[in-house]
Amino acid sequence: MMWRQVRVRVGVALWAGCTWLSAASQDTRQVVEPKIPPACVQLEAKLKTVDDKVAPADESNLDTERIQKALDGCAPGKAVELKTAGGNNAFLTGPLEMRTGVTLLVDKGVTLFGSRDASLYEVTGEGVTPGLCGTIATGAPPPVFPAPQRPAPVRGGCRPLISVINAKDVGIMGDGVIDGRGYAKILGKDYSWWEMARKAEPKNERYFTTRMIVASHADGLVMYRITLHNSTNFHVSVNQTNGFTAWGVHLLTPTTRGVDARNTDGIDPGSSTNVTVAHSWIDNGDDNIAIKTGVSHMSVLDNHFFSGHGMSIGSETFTGQSFLLVDGLTLDHTTSGIRIKSNVTRGGSVHDLVYQNICMRGVKNPIAISPYYTNQTTEPYEDPKYTGDRIPDYKAITIRNLTSTTPGDVLIAGLNDEHQTEIALDNVHIADITKAQVHGHFATVTVGPGATNIDFSGTDIKVVATKGEKSGAAYSCDGRFVPMQ
Repeated sequence: MMWRQVRVRVGVALWAGCTWLSAASQDTRQVVEPKIPPACVQLEAKLKTVDDKVAPADESNLDTERIQKALDGCAPGKAVELKTAGGNNAFLTGPLEMRTGVTLLVDKGVTLFGSRDASLYEVTGEGVTPGLCGTIATGAPPPVFPAPQRPAPVRGGCRPLISVINAKDVGIMGDGVIDGRGYAKILGKDYSWWEMARKAEPKNERYFTTRMIVASHADGLVMYRITLHNSTNFHVSVNQTNGFTAWGVHLLTPTTRGVDARNTDGIDPGSSTNVTVAHSWIDNGDDNIAIKTGVSHMSVLDNHFFSGHGMSIGSETFTGQSFLLVDGLTLDHTTSGIRIKSNVTRGGSVHDLVYQNICMRGVKNPIAISPYYTNQTTEPYEDPKYTGDRIPDYKAITIRNLTSTTPGDVLIAGLNDEHQTEIALDNVHIADITKAQVHGHFATVTVGPGATNIDFSGTDIKVVATKGEKSGAAYSCDGRFVPMQ
């Protein structure tokens, strides 16, 4: 597959209300297709998969020590390469820590599996409660929900499978697979990582699980061509980072259709700037991309989303999100399309967002911009009346050239008169949408020359129509819907 170079500094003219804006809403770097570095060492696989899984007899045959030793000894600018050897094609590991300038390179045909031994991931240290990883803290809700109680979080839990902490210019690359084995029974337990997550849901209990890749203070992090399968929880979580690129990433969870994989977000940046996700394929059990609080200057370019909860911002927005460009996105049977979710316990300022050239089909909620988040897959259409002082405020949002080939509900809402949502729609068409499927309060919608077929007359939303000739032609999605790769 040939991918075009992405020059995210190039300005794109974008209509918003009656004003033409340059595309400041994007990664400020010049991002080009990454290159795989030469290897400092090649590690040969010693294990062989059985039905694409770890053989039971190999469950204790860990490769953690030799992989970590190679990462520790590799020179910056080089890669630790995992390769097949004869009929062997698998590695099994506990937590790994990346080093500055070093790439983990997983060759085609190789799978790097995460161990299902929760004790290997256990957080240790002074003041840490032992034995939490792989368990539910019965009766203890997550620290930010429900409102307004925020109990002090328990110290302890699980380390991620791969950590990129205080390490710059790290790479995770290759045409192979990293498999977190969220489906697998935790050693010594009668439940898997995913079953534990679902078991905790009815009472909104906190549970302790490992994540696949967690990065913090990881400037220059690059993920390239890698395939991620079956993460136990979030696949990629990046924080406190200036410069993160995911290019050609293939993310599929669960790999067995019909299996329940709760809380398996795809790519979640937070408290970071200059982020690009390009030419990637994401099919998972929660938000395909969830932009957490404190993210600015992010580009999401030419991606395909399948199962999941859509292109999301939130639910945490209390330190703000700003300057986002989503261009060339296809959403195929996600629950939501463009989704901004928060509430008064975790909200803040969200502004200068541009979504353009977007195709959807089979999407229940093509547009959901809401201050009503209740920790569910989709947002309610009315205010749940939580109390709190972290107020969601959505401004300067532009959606242009969006077509949904199937009908779905639209929600555009602000919190109150003082915090109205302001959005511009231009050439936005949702096939066969009815007036009853349009919901909203405390919002102003400015309709551009490309018009929209969304009828807001059944809501109290203020609609401002621009002057000039209206176009009735919907943005074409011919050839845009393709199978997951």
